Amino acid sequence: MSSLGELRPPPAGMPAPDPAPPVVAESGDPFAALRVVDLVARLERGRPIALAALVDRLNATHLGWLFDSRVVADALLQLQANWMADYRNTTGIVLDDGPTGPRLTIEDSSRVDPWIARQAQRLARACAEVLDEFSRRDRATGGG
Repeated sequence: MSSLGELRPPPAGMPAPDPAPPVVAESGDPFAALRVVDLVARLERGRPIALAALVDRLNATHLGWLFDSRVVADALLQLQANWMADYRNTTGIVLDDGPTGPRLTIEDSSRVDPWIARQAQRLARACAEVLDEFSRRDRATGGG
């Protein structure tokens, strides 16, 4: 088997070879959950925000992704469960029904930002593990 050697630069006008395929967000997927947590980290604190507004913002921000309310709600419920496990109260991440449907309120306190950052770091590690596992799989041709 011969080596390819040094590659030439691409010809002028060549598009980038790495467009990403569209992704339908799924519950339990760390890549989707990380995007939800990133948005939650940026939300105004102490004010109820409609779940529908979160879904709309995620879909507008991540154009190659499709988020539905069930997936976003599942990620928020997991965040709420993690908060309850860490702090033994329900005031940090509140999900309730408002006049126009489900909504989220994030506690306005100094403990929220570092906690959300830790949640995002945990999810980023989970994403890295998925990518590492993917890179170790056998190749489709059986040569790996």
